[in-house]
Amino acid sequence: MSTTYNETGMGRTAASTRRASRFFKSHWDAFHERRQCQKLRATLSDLSDRELMDIGTTRGEIDYVASNRFIDPRGIRSAE
Repeated sequence: MSTTYNETGMGRTAASTRRASRFFKSHWDAFHERRQCQKLRATLSDLSDRELMDIGTTRGEIDYVASNRFIDPRGIRSAE
């Protein structure tokens, strides 16, 4: 009976570890995504109005572009 208990206990420990690992990974990924948006927002904010016009955006659209950086508002895909 102790063998069954130990195997069951190990199974619970491994599942618990995987669940904790997924929890931290999802939070790390969200943190990393937020940092990327902040860096993009800062980079775009440093550009002049002329440079922003050259890339097809305005100063008022910086927050939108940084938050939705994987969506091309013109409907064309970039060469990434």
